[in-house]
Amino acid sequence: MTIDRYRFETGVYRPPSEGGSASLLVRFTRNCPWNHCTFCSMYKTEKFEPRPVSEIMADIDAMAALTEDIKALSATGKSSGGITREGVMALLEKTPELEYHPGAAMLINWLMAGGRTAFIQDANSLIMKTPDLVKALEHLKSTFPNITRITTYARARTLAQKPAKDLETIRKAGLDRLHLGLETGDDDLLKAIKKGVTAEGQIKAGKKAVAAGFQVSEYWMPGLGGKEKSHDHARNTARVLNAINPHYIRSRPFRPIPGTPLHQQVEAGEITLLSPGEQLEELLVMVQDLEVTGKVCFDHAMNHWQRPGGGLLLTHDYEGYQFPEEKPKLLALIKEGLSFDQPVPQMLHL
Repeated sequence: MTIDRYRFETGVYRPPSEGGSASLLVRFTRNCPWNHCTFCSMYKTEKFEPRPVSEIMADIDAMAALTEDIKALSATGKSSGGITREGVMALLEKTPELEYHPGAAMLINWLMAGGRTAFIQDANSLIMKTPDLVKALEHLKSTFPNITRITTYARARTLAQKPAKDLETIRKAGLDRLHLGLETGDDDLLKAIKKGVTAEGQIKAGKKAVAAGFQVSEYWMPGLGGKEKSHDHARNTARVLNAINPHYIRSRPFRPIPGTPLHQQVEAGEITLLSPGEQLEELLVMVQDLEVTGKVCFDHAMNHWQRPGGGLLLTHDYEGYQFPEEKPKLLALIKEGLSFDQPVPQMLHL
C-alpha cells in the first residue's frame, strides 16, 4: 500500500468539546479570514486560504480509505469502532509512513471512540460559497453515514451577511452546531479588541443561527476588560446573550498571551488584570443578569477557581449547568468561591 492513498490535511485548532477522540477533524478552509483580534495568537503567521471542493472531497475519500483498510485488517477479534489494535499495527507494518501522518492518529482515535461526530476546520468555513459548502458537507455525510453531528467555528459577521435561506440549506446539508466567539457584549470592548462586529451584529448573527436550526455555542471571556471595564463587560455580555438565547454559553477567562497586542497593553499598564476573586465577582454579575434557557459551561482549564477545601469550584463538563433550573445552584457555587481568597494558578502568572 502507498501513503498517497491516505493523504489528507488536518488543522491544529478545535474547541475542547470537539477535541481528543471526540470528533473527526476535516479541514474545509485554512486559517482565519479575519485574523485581527488583539487577544488571539492563532493563525497569526498564516494566510487564509479557501480549499477547492474537489480537494476537500479527496481528503474525505482518503480518510475513508484509511478507515476501510484498517477495518479490513481488523476483521477478526474484538474491535472498537470496527477496528482493533492488531488491525492498526498490521496497516502500520504495510505502510510505515503512516507513523508520520499528522492526521492518522486522530482518525484512528476517533474510530475507536465510536466515530460519531465531526468538526469542520479552520476558523470560519461558513465563508465558503454556500453550494460548495453544501457539496462538501453532503459528501462527508454520505461517506461516513454514522456521523450524527457536524460542528464548526463561525464568525458573527459572516453569519449576519449570509441569507437566511442559505443558512437553512447549510443546516439541512448536515452542519448541526456553530461555535461563535462572542467574547463580550460591550461595544467599546469589541472595538478595542478589533473583533470586527458590534454587539447588535452579534445579536443579529446569533439569532439568525438559532432561527436556521443550528445549535449555537457562544464563547465569552471573563476578565477581558480588566478592572477598568469589568462591570460593563459583565452586564452588556449578559444583555447580548439574553437576546440571542443560545444553546450553550461557554466561559473562556481572559489570559494575556505573550506576543499579542492585548498582552502588550497589559504590560504597559493600560489594562489591569482581575484577580481570581475579582473574576468571580464579574462572573456573579453576569450570571445574575442571565435569563436564558440554554446551558452555561466552564469546560476549559482556565476556569480554575477552587472550592474552600480544594478541588474545582465549577464543573468542567461539556454540558455545564442547565438554565434556568440550575441558575440558583451556579450562583451559590460562585458565592462559595467568593467566601475565601482564591489562589492564583500558575497559568495566570505573566
